[in-house]
Amino acid sequence: MSPKIDQVKPTLVTNNPDNLVKAVLDGDRRALAQAITLVESTYTAHRARAEEVLNALLPYSGRSIRVGITGLPGVGKSSLMEVVGLHAIDLGYRVAVLAVDPSSSRSGGSILGDKTRMYELARNDCAFVRPSPASGTLGGVARRTREAMLICEAAGYDVIFVETVGVGQSEMAVSDMSDMFLLMLLPGAGDELQGLKRGVVEMADAILINKADGDMVAQANRTATDYRAALGFLRPASNEWLVPVSTCSMVTSVGGSEVWSLIAQFRQIFETSGDITRRRAVQTIAWMWSEVGEGLKTTLRENSDVMRVLSDIETDVSEGRMAPTVAARLLLETFRGRQ
Repeated sequence: MSPKIDQVKPTLVTNNPDNLVKAVLDGDRRALAQAITLVESTYTAHRARAEEVLNALLPYSGRSIRVGITGLPGVGKSSLMEVVGLHAIDLGYRVAVLAVDPSSSRSGGSILGDKTRMYELARNDCAFVRPSPASGTLGGVARRTREAMLICEAAGYDVIFVETVGVGQSEMAVSDMSDMFLLMLLPGAGDELQGLKRGVVEMADAILINKADGDMVAQANRTATDYRAALGFLRPASNEWLVPVSTCSMVTSVGGSEVWSLIAQFRQIFETSGDITRRRAVQTIAWMWSEVGEGLKTTLRENSDVMRVLSDIETDVSEGRMAPTVAARLLLETFRGRQ
């Protein structure tokens, strides 16, 4: 029988956090990969070491532009990151991609195929592509993606792309860790606007209609027109930025430089106004409370008193004898020792 995913202890290159930190700051790609493996590890003994590494690297982070990308599966997110990433590298930037892969809720396994979809970018010395399993995290963003992003920044990467599993889950997760949020769509939205919820469109800082090539050019242009009209009914998040709707084709590499120009323009406007700094401050507080919530759930489940009654309470809830709200209150009271 194979071990459970959370029981697997990753093999680390070095057990010395100071050496690992120095290697990451020196741009050692192997050390960068190991540091991310460390923070992603669910092995309990690694957590303190991971926090030590993160605290040491934190002063060197925060200098990149963080770009979140979402869209339906097959819309071309990986292709976009490769085309735009290679263009940014040609301009002298270093690019990191944190691509979150779908995970099986049963086995914990994931496809982790982004390096094959971004072959040219992954083999470029100025790029770092890291696929990470979503592991059931809401929004399709790995729980430790934020930490991986800070490590990449400390290693000297100027542009950080974070790709989500796709529209349909909570996209607030990627919005809460990025400076700019890109929504990618396919041609042919029509009246139904591809079934997207209003909230996803409201979060977007730019909308890109991909696969605008061949016979799809006219349809892509109509889709762009539909979304420009739809945005007219929404209140803009900022008076300094009207959300652009652009067409592109990552197959023919048409629009890659234009997308990069949008990113650069967005960064210049919002860094000058101070909005990026303010947004990141809010995001870090939200991150802290997210960690508090995850930690409390873990602590609650590991409490001996809770473990003693948990099975019976779960049975009562699943069989309809107890309301979930009542069950939650009983578990919390048990945890606090008020049985």
